[in-house]
This record gives sequence, C-alpha cells and structure tokens, in this order.
Amino acid sequence: MFSLHSQGYRYLDQGITSVLCRSDALIHGLKMSVKLNNRQAFEAAWAAACKVEASTVLVPSGLEFVVGPISFSGPYCKPNILFQLDGTILAQTSARAWGSAGLLQWLEFTKLTGIAVQGSGVINGRGQDWWTYADPNDADDESVEMLLPRTKPTALRFYGSSNVTVAGITIVNSSQCHLKFDSCEGVMVHDLSVSSPEDSPNTDGIHLQNSRGVDIHHATLACGDDCISIQTGCSDVNIHSVNCGPGHGISIGGLGRFNTKACVSNVTVRDVKMFRTTTGVRIKTWQGGSGLVQGVRFSNIQVTEVQTPIMIDQFYCDRATCRNQTSAVAVSGVQYEDVRGTFTVRPAHLACSDSSPCSGITLAGIQLQPLPLPQPRRLSYDPFCWQAFGELYTPTVPPIPCLQIGRPAAGNSVLSDGDLC
Repeated sequence: MFSLHSQGYRYLDQGITSVLCRSDALIHGLKMSVKLNNRQAFEAAWAAACKVEASTVLVPSGLEFVVGPISFSGPYCKPNILFQLDGTILAQTSARAWGSAGLLQWLEFTKLTGIAVQGSGVINGRGQDWWTYADPNDADDESVEMLLPRTKPTALRFYGSSNVTVAGITIVNSSQCHLKFDSCEGVMVHDLSVSSPEDSPNTDGIHLQNSRGVDIHHATLACGDDCISIQTGCSDVNIHSVNCGPGHGISIGGLGRFNTKACVSNVTVRDVKMFRTTTGVRIKTWQGGSGLVQGVRFSNIQVTEVQTPIMIDQFYCDRATCRNQTSAVAVSGVQYEDVRGTFTVRPAHLACSDSSPCSGITLAGIQLQPLPLPQPRRLSYDPFCWQAFGELYTPTVPPIPCLQIGRPAAGNSVLSDGDLC
C-alpha cells in the first residue's frame, strides 16, 4: 500500500520493499499542505503502485491535499489498482497551474484495467472562481495574468479504461463536469455524491461518452446542468436508485452537433427521484445530425416541481437561434412507464423532426399534476407533440392526445442509411 501523509507518503506493503527504497527518495522532505501543490507526491506514489498488481494508493482521512492537473496513466500499469480516497483533494486555484489555454480535465485516469476510486473522501474542484470568470479584455494589464483560462476542467475523468469502479466518494464544486467516462467499458458507479450550486454553469454530475456496460446506482446528484448526460457511442447503460436535483434532469444528448453522427442504444433509467429540475428524462438532438437513439426505457420516475418531466427535443439549441436543417438523429423505441408527480410548465414535450419523425414512443402509467405558479411564470400546462408516433398503453393524466397512434407514413422514412449505427 502506498499512503500519502502530512510528511509525504510511506509504503505499507512489505512485499515490495525494493520498490519502496527506490521511490522514497523522490519525495523525501516534501511537506503536504493545503498551501502547496502536492502533485509530485501523488505522481511518485502512483508510479510505484503502477508496478504492482492489486496495489493500493491511500489518501488518508483527516488530511487535505492541493493538487494541480495530474494524469494517473497506463497502459503499462498492472491491473486492479485501488485508489483509496478517504481524505480531501483540492484543486489548484492559481491561473498559472492551468496554463494560458486551460485544460479539459483535472484528475485523470487513463488506459487502465480494473481501476477503482473509492472511499469516504472528497474531491473539491473549487470552481467558484471559474464560474465568475471575467474576460481579460475587461481587466487592467496588471490583473490579466491572474485570470483563470476560459477552458474549464472536468474534476475527475476516466479515459480508455475497463472495469472501472467509483464508489462512496463525494465530488463538489467542479468548474465544469464533475465525473466523466470516455471510451470506457464495464463501469460501476455507486454511493456517489455530487454537489454544486444550481446556477453553476455546465456542471454536469456524470457525463458518459463512447462507453459501454455502465451501471450507476444509489447516487445523489445536485448540480447546475444534467445530473447524468449520455452522449454518443454509449450502449448498455443502466441507471437506477438515483436522486437528481436541482439540475437539468437525466439526458441523452445533445447529439448530432456540427452535423455529426451519433448512436446511443439500450439505456434504462428507473427508480429515480427528481426535485426542482428543469427537465425530467430527456432526449435532445441538434438539427443536421444523423444516427440513431433506440431501445430506451424510463421507468418509475418520481418528479417534484419539475418543469417538463418528459421531453424529446430534436430541435435542441443552446443559444438564441440555430440554423434550420433537414436531417436529424433518429429516435425510435422509447418507453415511458410510471412517470408520476408534479410539473410546473408542461407534462410532456415531444418535438420531433419532419424528415425523421420519432417512432415507437410508448406511454403507460403517466400521472402528472400541474403545480400552480404565480403569474406571469405560468406558460402552459398543455402537452406538446410534433411528428411523434407511438402508443398509449394506458390513459395518461393529463391526457396526451397529441401523440399520433401508430407509425409514420411510408413517405416519412424513420431510418435512412445514414442513421444506421
């Protein structure tokens, strides 16, 4: 075991004494303090652990470590390393630590097999200064170099890894996304807590991209963006027993931006509670994209004061206006079961493309009651549908008569060759 302490770190596994002696000199005399960048000690501990299968890096409880951007990298590390986080890791807030252009991630684990980050500790992104970013053009010459760069880092990212576990830890106040998995296979996340203010910009709780075989459960996620965001290349994703809110709900997308192809399949979201989120369970795609979202099931979703609990938006746009385009990422085979609770704007918003209508949308056990809001905030309590086709398996509360029963007409091809994934 490799343990980080207030006087550096020491090794506790007597079976690797030779490794200990070679590495101990690297951090001799280093003081661990909230005022210093402890990156060197982390790098040295990781380098030693990397050489030993099933080794452990311990961040002890009761201690705080300031760490700048760091990558715990393979692919030549031995498998099944445990990063036991019981203390607190704090992000550097000095602009110099991030460079003039900024970085996309802060703590990164790459190209590893059997990596686990678990414990009772905290990762604190200290993102408050990033959220209140000031443009250098508005600053005087003496203060420009002290400003943080526009590019904001994800707090904890896993890339190109398999059999990944994140359990028990807390991630707070990331400058951007809190936890990201990119090009990973076999991911397990449980007993995770994520927290940032609801007005903190782009602070997704968990972000998935190009990852397969993902299981997320028993997590509490409160942030300023999507509690969970599922992007292109994801399949076989199972999310359950999650508390979400405040935030933007659980979203597939946005997909197809910049006319790209996007594919997402076999996603289940069940047994979720949402409180004061802008949307509940959502699929969002940009105009002009291609590809396919298919095999999605939203089941037993409890919503409280959620603006729009059910949403498919094939006209997603995050700015004032977006250019109208014909093609769209196709959406097919989406089940909504037992979505219940209160909403403040609309019970359902199913806005699908003329050229690629949504098909196979099924609704069952939908019971959503409006929560009256003072004027003029109330906009509409009526559901909205456009080119959305499917089935009503049970009567809905309120009625959603705008869902067109059956399949799109033959002239409106649901899937083109470009949509095949």
